[in-house]
Amino acid sequence: MPIITIFGANGSQGTAVLEAILADGKYTPRAVSRSLDSAGSKALIAKGVEVVVGNLWDKESVKSAIRGSEAVFGNTNFWDPEIWPADPEGKGEITQGKNLVDAAKEEGVKFFIYSSLPNATKDSKGVYKHIYHVDNKAVIEEYLRASGVPCAMLLTGYFAENMWKVGAMQKTDTGYHIPVSGFAPEDPQSMTWVANELGQAAVALLNNYKDPSKGVLGKSYPVVTFKCTFPEFAAAIAKAINKEVKFTPLETTGVQEFDEMYAYQAKVGMYHDTPIPNPDLVALGVKFGTRDEFIQKEIVPRFA
Repeated sequence: MPIITIFGANGSQGTAVLEAILADGKYTPRAVSRSLDSAGSKALIAKGVEVVVGNLWDKESVKSAIRGSEAVFGNTNFWDPEIWPADPEGKGEITQGKNLVDAAKEEGVKFFIYSSLPNATKDSKGVYKHIYHVDNKAVIEEYLRASGVPCAMLLTGYFAENMWKVGAMQKTDTGYHIPVSGFAPEDPQSMTWVANELGQAAVALLNNYKDPSKGVLGKSYPVVTFKCTFPEFAAAIAKAINKEVKFTPLETTGVQEFDEMYAYQAKVGMYHDTPIPNPDLVALGVKFGTRDEFIQKEIVPRFA
């Protein structure tokens, strides 16, 4: 079977893609890790997944990791401890992204799926210009498009899994609360159920990119599961787990990058021109979940 090499295979996005590739069975996933001795690498190897060493700082190691692959799933991590917070603008993320693109081009990759984000500075007409982890991905996307490597982009919203993965839903004396800066009670948030949606979307692009009638190449696909306000989300969770859950608006998170990110998401909005679920992905076979399905499957077992 043809190989798709997956970067960030131990992260939320890479794991979702890898699991979906295994379930689909038309491609062989190859996971890239900085070390074969990490717990994540060992777990993948135990599952029978090929794991190879690659470091995005080192283009030659990336070329070696990619070699022989038909496709690549690439994402970059602004929050890599080797990048942020020492470099507040995270320019190393752009360096890593360009290394990945250059390696894919030099190895003759036939299809590159990149996990991208919009350009917040342009979207907000310069109001929010310090959201580097968002804008950097847009810069890398532009570089990928200019490289000539056949590609498509998957764009995510706020990760619904943040409720437990980064502690966005916090315990209180009477239940839980969801503290967020930048959002008024009436501001909607676009949320992505990464584990359910992103892998499906990647598989759909892989299985259709060779068909010109599908129009996959060069296209950007927002992957948004649902949109709602935080009070609506909190109320739906409270009903499902039979515990108090409240939205708590914050003045600040204490980190400018986060404060501007939330303000941008609340006041400008992400992917407001794309219907939910994305009809282009639905047409390619992606079966989106719903907010309530996410709550029942992911929230209830963890918080009830």
